[in-house]
Parts: sequence; C-alpha cells; structure tokens
Amino acid sequence: MIPYILLFILSLGIFFISGQWLMSAIVRIARYLEWREFVVAFIVVAIATSLPNLFIGITSALHDIPQLSFGDILGGNLFDLTAAVALAALFARGLPADSKMVQTSSLYTVIVAVAPLLLILDGVLGRGDGIFLLLLFAFYIFWLFSKKERFCKVYAGERISIMADFKNFLKDIFRIIGGLGLLIIASQGIVYSAKYFSVALGWPIGMVGLLIVGVGGALPETYFAIIAARRFQTWMTLGNIMGSVIIGGTLVLGIVAIINPIEIGNFSPYVIARFFLILAAVFFFSFVRTNRKLVAKEAILLLLLYVIFIVAEIISK
Repeated sequence: MIPYILLFILSLGIFFISGQWLMSAIVRIARYLEWREFVVAFIVVAIATSLPNLFIGITSALHDIPQLSFGDILGGNLFDLTAAVALAALFARGLPADSKMVQTSSLYTVIVAVAPLLLILDGVLGRGDGIFLLLLFAFYIFWLFSKKERFCKVYAGERISIMADFKNFLKDIFRIIGGLGLLIIASQGIVYSAKYFSVALGWPIGMVGLLIVGVGGALPETYFAIIAARRFQTWMTLGNIMGSVIIGGTLVLGIVAIINPIEIGNFSPYVIARFFLILAAVFFFSFVRTNRKLVAKEAILLLLLYVIFIVAEIISK
C-alpha cells in the first residue's frame, strides 16, 4: 500500500511542477497576443491545468479503464464549483461577475457540468457522445473569439514580446516540451496507483477517480485561483475555474470517449456525486447571476456543500 501511496503523491507533485512550467511559459505567450485576463485564464491557464486530466484520460482509455477519467472529471468539476471557487472568493473577499461575457460563460459552465451526466444515462458515453462534447467545446471557443472585444486587450505598460529575446523564447519552448513529458510520466503513475487503490479499497475504478484522482487533479487550478484571488485578479480566477470545468467536461471526456467509450454498468456508486454536482452547478449559477458577485456567505455555503458531499460518500461506503 505505502509504495503506491508514495507513487500517487510523487505523481501529483510532478503534475504540480510541470503545471507551473507550462503555465508560466504559455501565459507569457498569451500576454504577447494581448488577450484579456479572462481569456488568458480560460484558454491558457485552464488548458495548462487541465493537461493532467487529459493525460490521465488518454492513459486510462489506452489501459481500457476510461471510467477512471469519467470519475476524475466528475470529481474535479464538483471540487471546482464548490471548494475551489469558495476558497478563491474568500481570499478575494468576493468575486465580481458583472460582465456579460462572464454571465454567459457561467451558464455554459453549468450546461457542460451536467451534460456528461445526461449523456451517460443510457450506461455508455460513446463515440457519438464524445463528438457532441467536442462540438460543445468548439462552439464556446467560436463564440468567445467571434467578437474582438471579448478577447482583445491592450495591456498597460510594455508589450511582452517572446521574440525580442530569443533565449527566453527557447526556454519557454523547452519548458513546454519538458512539462508535457513530465505529465506523460506522471499520468502513468496516477493510473497505476489508481488501479491498486481500486482493488485494495474494493471501489470501482471510477470512484477512485471521483474521490482521489479528481481532487488531486483539481489542485493546480485551485492553487492558481487562490493566487489570482489574493492579487484581486478576479477575472483570472473565474476564467480559470470555468475553463477547467468546460475543458474537462467537453474536450477531455470527448477525446476519451472517442478513444474508448466509457461504459458504466452500475451507476449507483455515482448517485451521490451526481446529485451534489447538479446542486453545486445550480448554486454556482444562481449566486453568479443574482448578485453578479459571489460573496463570502455564498462561498461558505459552497464549501460546506463539498464537506457534506465527502461525509455522505464516506457514510455510504
């Protein structure tokens, strides 16, 4: 047991380090493109922090256990919509969400969080479902970039040019290549340790993804959200969290389902998680839309919701 726990912790550590490399390199490139903070966080940071989920998903699909990816995304999205956004709101003393772009994105976030749960009601998330999820992702990206004012911004101060210093440009390229290589290695460690936990605990592999891998995979975007919140970069915070939910629920699960359809023979282990994810999505959407700001008391409620979910899962085992 101990070697596999150490392997899991080491793999998470590698995820964290490689995620930092990727994030810092890609953000510099995004700032060079003069994208808005929300778009930088959504497209760049969220993709960087979702790469571990993608590599876990692809690896689990190739190992014929795509259910691990389904549980990973389900657990990660639940954590993002409750604990992650709550902690960020508490650090920032509230998260403003008054822009039309954020309001529309919040609706899309809720739809994407629930969509995989509806598509898999027949017991399988097939290749057709995977294509549909990828189309959902493509549609949002098209909407986001369809008007220049949604993503373009002239930053105060000097424009950051990656080509002005070729050494720094090469360093960023090598950081990205090295970060991706580490993610591939770490994803193997996560999948192998998850297989062992499934047997040792007597849990379905999807539940290991839901309660263990999902939380671990959500830590990078949670870390970034808290850092952005402490700097009062609230658009970056919301863009990162919403982006992680949308990318995980569409791009990652879509690719996994196309590689290896996700079959859930017995959905009863996921009943509690499904209920709480839908509840969290409704609460998140309601809080963002009604007050156009996520305040401290609402953040505490979301945090308590996740604690209740964990207690309910432990009691049911």
